[in-house]
Amino acid sequence: MSTTPRTDAAEETAVPSSDATATTQEEISAEIAEIAAQAAQATPDGQPSGARQPRIDYPPYRSSILRHPTKDPRHVDPETIERVAPCFGHRDVHPLEADLTIGAHAGTNSAVSGEPIGERITVTGRIVDGDGRPVAGQLVEIWQANAAGRYVHKNEQHPAPLDPNFTGVGRCLTDANGDYRFRTIKPGPYPWGNHRNAWRPAHIHFSLFGNAFTQRLVTQMYFPGDPLFALDPIYQAITDQKARDALVATYDHDRTVPDFSMGYRWDIVLTGSGRIWTEPEK
Repeated sequence: MSTTPRTDAAEETAVPSSDATATTQEEISAEIAEIAAQAAQATPDGQPSGARQPRIDYPPYRSSILRHPTKDPRHVDPETIERVAPCFGHRDVHPLEADLTIGAHAGTNSAVSGEPIGERITVTGRIVDGDGRPVAGQLVEIWQANAAGRYVHKNEQHPAPLDPNFTGVGRCLTDANGDYRFRTIKPGPYPWGNHRNAWRPAHIHFSLFGNAFTQRLVTQMYFPGDPLFALDPIYQAITDQKARDALVATYDHDRTVPDFSMGYRWDIVLTGSGRIWTEPEK
């Protein structure tokens, strides 16, 4: 996982080659089940403190061994850190940026322009704080693989086809009610090298900025009923099922566009006990 578009491809495949070739899905699944059983026995209610957050050292997720912090964080005087930075306003974010289906060459002199391949979807939701109050004017960014499971990134290693009519990235601002809306293509799963025959569930990366660049949250949205959930070490690194469920969108027929796209709703809670999981700051 990552906080920038598609660097997660390099990180998710950055595992020792011996692990990737020698470890089977059955072995990974057994490790996941053992850790889940230990977590369920940790406290009387079955949920140890911090279970809603992913474990930073999670052996089934092989590259977490290489990437999680091993030393005490560097302590910095807050007064020396730049707290105020440029932020995007309505004049900086064009409404068309929320449409990932307009074609990667739309608005240019390129002759390539048309419909992207895949299932068109509309993804909407509401961003609220811990008290249920809407967060208006929130900058929301997304990036994702195309329908074949390939990202538009120079470090992409998956030999699936690119789609010249799919941008793979988008952004918008929430309205006064805290609502966001994107038009995109349902992403495909892709192999990521954690172990032999390892595939990531279909997902969309979300990034939310506060009122400065030092305030950023990054997370992932999944799709309901994905058969890869039980097999994915990244998803299973969160041992609390309720917290995992909060990352899964719901199909919403009221948000489908007739004769055009399926609708999914995914609300984001930023604070409080009901907040969704976000990637830890690096």
